[in-house]
Amino acid sequence: MATVYFMQRILEMTDAGRDQDHLDMLVWNHASIPDRTAYIVGDSDQSPGPVMAEDARALERAGATFIAIPCNTARAFLDEVQQAVAIDVLDIVAETVSAAQEAVPDLTTMGILATDGTLRSRIYHDTASARGIKPVEPDDVVQKDVMSMIYDGVKAGMPVSRDRFDAAVEHLRGKGAQAVVLGCTELSILQTDLEVDEPDVIDSLDALAARTVTLAGGRLR
Repeated sequence: MATVYFMQRILEMTDAGRDQDHLDMLVWNHASIPDRTAYIVGDSDQSPGPVMAEDARALERAGATFIAIPCNTARAFLDEVQQAVAIDVLDIVAETVSAAQEAVPDLTTMGILATDGTLRSRIYHDTASARGIKPVEPDDVVQKDVMSMIYDGVKAGMPVSRDRFDAAVEHLRGKGAQAVVLGCTELSILQTDLEVDEPDVIDSLDALAARTVTLAGGRLR
């Protein structure tokens, strides 16, 4: 689902008046890849890293000049994927933190809504801390509901109420977050479905899509 939505956002963000103004894209939608979160938290011994690396090599052989992976949890395997190819693999976390800094000048505290795997890998924590930004994450009860929204809601094709989404965001604001990043692309889909449009809620998929358009030589709307 996130891959389809990512392509849609690229199309919507590209300033194009004709077909030829849009980006050429090679799409590798590998739905059966081992679950990233399950491996990171120790619930599975199947690492997605080697599979992702082979997928990257296939894209490189097919002619890709860079790779964008619309999955935050997969960022934990970025080094392994990057080492497998000579072309650049974009860093969704770095792009998202940069977008948060652009949206909130002098950002000092950033909230993270993400999977258990993303939080456990500390990819957002480390990137934010390296820029002098304090990362905050949900308490256990709220995080359990975030995971439910992702897995039992979006991934399962079931509805999620706006109240649940807002409660998670407000929880992080209450912990001092000046910006809240949606560090899971399923939350990006949910944000769109719920028509959430708040300047301090930063969509990781949008951040990656914008960078993809510009790096591919397109013009942003």
